[in-house]
Amino acid sequence: MSIDQTSLDEFRRALEADDYHLSVELGDESAVARIQAGPQACAECLVPKDFMRQMLSPLLGVSADRIDVHYPVDVHTLE
Repeated sequence: MSIDQTSLDEFRRALEADDYHLSVELGDESAVARIQAGPQACAECLVPKDFMRQMLSPLLGVSADRIDVHYPVDVHTLE
């Protein structure tokens, strides 16, 4: 597992521009990504979780199917 810290920081800054905040917990070949919405964010405006997993996978060095994504509001029925 190899984290691309520079790209992860850039991804965080992009989310923060829309008042989202990303935290990541890494485990053995897995990860938990939590995205919280600040007061200026649209809590329902994030991409579907599967797409978010695909974006995070190369940044975290973890297979997309091993990333558990938590959103402020779960509006997407398909994961």
